[in-house]
Amino acid sequence: MATHHHHDTDHKIGTMDITEQQRTFAGFLKFATWVGILSILVLIFMALVNS
Repeated sequence: MATHHHHDTDHKIGTMDITEQQRTFAGFLKFATWVGILSILVLIFMALVNS
């Protein structure tokens, strides 16, 4: 397989805009935190009512 290098489009470390990835990851962490809290609350509720 031949490799083609385009010097005008080479990636330079630290120049990519990662704002969208950061927002997505922050949203994922917030969602995962709420799911964890909800799961713990459901387990506590089940323990209290002897399910």
